[in-house]
Amino acid sequence: MLRCCRIIQILSRHTLIPALKNKGWPEDPILNSRGFCMSCKMTEESADTQIKALKRPADTLAETEHEDKKLKTDQEERKYPKKKVALLMAYSGKGYYGMQRNAKNSQFRTIEDELVTALVRAGCIPEGHGDDMKKMSFQRCARTDKGVSAAGQVVSLKVWMIDNILDKMNAHLPPHIRILGYKRVTGGFNSKNNCEARTYSYMLPTVSFSPKDYNQEDTSFRLSSETLQKVNQLFGLYKGTHNFHNFTSQKGPRDPSAKRYITHMSCGEPFVRQEAEFAVITVRGQSFMMHQIRKMIGLVIAVVKGYVDEEVIERSWGEDKVDVPKAPGLGLVLERVHFDRYNKRFGGDGIHETLEWTEEEEAIAAFKDEHIYPSIVETELHEKSMVNWMATLYIHDFEATATGNQECKDDDEDGNVSD
Repeated sequence: MLRCCRIIQILSRHTLIPALKNKGWPEDPILNSRGFCMSCKMTEESADTQIKALKRPADTLAETEHEDKKLKTDQEERKYPKKKVALLMAYSGKGYYGMQRNAKNSQFRTIEDELVTALVRAGCIPEGHGDDMKKMSFQRCARTDKGVSAAGQVVSLKVWMIDNILDKMNAHLPPHIRILGYKRVTGGFNSKNNCEARTYSYMLPTVSFSPKDYNQEDTSFRLSSETLQKVNQLFGLYKGTHNFHNFTSQKGPRDPSAKRYITHMSCGEPFVRQEAEFAVITVRGQSFMMHQIRKMIGLVIAVVKGYVDEEVIERSWGEDKVDVPKAPGLGLVLERVHFDRYNKRFGGDGIHETLEWTEEEEAIAAFKDEHIYPSIVETELHEKSMVNWMATLYIHDFEATATGNQECKDDDEDGNVSD
């Protein structure tokens, strides 16, 4: 077609138009070369445009697709407002490598991996934000580690406020991970930085407090009221501010960050599960270092069982290095996080709610009874993690101390209290 137009154009210019002029035709007939050439030229340009479109490079197509996605995202943002929220989470940590996501090592599945996947599928966040959690201003109160569960974890992030947001998020989560509630928070809210205190619980078989020469596998053991009173007297020694450098790793005795403030620690009344007796220890503090709670419990168990005198607790706060045993990670649960100052400042402003979660207490208790406590009990009775750990207590030399400079590397985990 283009060749035909070009041939006609040449013939018109050199043969046809001069001949018509000799016959008396006007200078600018319908076949005027200029108009005809312009027509042909437009035809050529149109064809070139089509050819270029067919030969459009891949990067141009990618840019177009990116623009389409951006347009779709903009449309979603106009349809649903993006707001900062706090999500109340509960989960059983069994089988997971902790709370915090490690995008560079996806083979170790974490709680946040499940959460981000659910948020994307539910349409709460753009797909690209799943790869970079900073884009949604994501933060968690505590980095619970491998196997640790939570009944009151709180995370903060920006989401599209879609319809039925809670149901849609949970629809894409496994049953042992639930979002029990959400609340609007201020734009500058950070669940970690605004958290003033954390409450943990630790569920263990009461045979842990039996004498060291007792059969540690005897599930018929029952804790006496006298022993429970002794246990709580020892836990009470932790109350206040102390130097816990011996209760974590890689902190020296003169490291200021090793000083932690404990407001409460006690063991509750025992109860029976599957013919074995268990009890729950509760501890509240501003923040905890890695392994701190497990070592606090491990040292008390060693004292009650008769491996060492109770003066070791006070000695452990001194500058000497003390060998403090670390209780197993099974049984540790993040119960609750506290935002007293935030609640006082913003809870009554008429826009934001207090982060108290009183309406969710029944759901929290139901989740623990269904997913957390049964998992701890069954795992302990079958794998005997506490029994096996107690068999190693004799190797600890509690009297031997070594004064030396430890590496003062900051290892603060703010709630990451187990391996």
